[in-house]
Amino acid sequence: MNLTTETWLLTVALIVGLLLFDLLTSTRKAHDVSFKEATFWSIFYIAVAIIFGAWVWGEFGSQFGKEYFAAYIVEKSLSVDNLFVFLIILTNFAVPSIYHQRVLMVGIVLALFMRAIFIALGAAALQAFSFTFVIFGGILLWTGIKLFQHWDEDPDPQNNPIVKFAQRKIPFTNEYHGGKIFIKENGKRIATPLLLVMLAIGATDLLFALDSIPATFGVTQEPFLVFAANAFALLGLRALYFLIKNLVNKLIYLSIGLAFILIFIGIKLVMVWGHENWDAVPKISTNFSLAVIGSILLISTVASLIKSKKDPTAIGHAGRMSDPKKDEDK
Repeated sequence: MNLTTETWLLTVALIVGLLLFDLLTSTRKAHDVSFKEATFWSIFYIAVAIIFGAWVWGEFGSQFGKEYFAAYIVEKSLSVDNLFVFLIILTNFAVPSIYHQRVLMVGIVLALFMRAIFIALGAAALQAFSFTFVIFGGILLWTGIKLFQHWDEDPDPQNNPIVKFAQRKIPFTNEYHGGKIFIKENGKRIATPLLLVMLAIGATDLLFALDSIPATFGVTQEPFLVFAANAFALLGLRALYFLIKNLVNKLIYLSIGLAFILIFIGIKLVMVWGHENWDAVPKISTNFSLAVIGSILLISTVASLIKSKKDPTAIGHAGRMSDPKKDEDK
């Protein structure tokens, strides 16, 4: 892509502006988010992402337009799995509902910051060493296989190493004190459970960034499109949480679908490296990638709805990367 510095600056300014607007309006006052409010903001952020994609399509051509939308779809689908984990964290730590959106906004800000770093590092690595495609592909293949093995399980936030370390080193209260992270008790500064929630959310963001960035590079090698797709998917995450938090448990087979998507993109990344070195190795097109990713999401969603209708007791799970018994041993 023939990008100018002004284009980058304007895009970053747009994303930061939307983030500040969200912080100063919808999350300024702690409150329970209604379905109507969540619907409005979800539609708004999806519309912004589509308009941006239409601009990319018109300005840089259909190929880059398709790559952007493919990257956005991948990130949006992976963000739904984020919601599973966020819901587990907020429920596990019994966070009052009026503070859910503040916690989510902190998570979004942290995710944007970490992903910007990973995108810059990933782009530099891909440009310097073509074998990085194989490394990224290996990460996605490993993640996809592990997720497939544990698709019907949920991670335990209490087993998070960062959370465990904080609990050992910092004194905590047992109760929340509004939106405060620290309070003074008997002259001593003590953390509230809200700090643990923030740490758990941040650790989750880090883990998801390690998967989602290679996945996005799997459908486009343009850092600009990777950054934009990630940013627009994350900006709509808060509203999406409140929109589907009561429906997310019905997505029974979503984790299996995401596992297959990660495996597919992992194979594609390895083939990109193979195609650069041997002409006999075919290159998977963006159109084919869109078709495969869309089909997997459609099949897993329809299968989930059919299963939930036949068995109302069946619920969806976020999936996990490790064996729960090994986590307990640690």
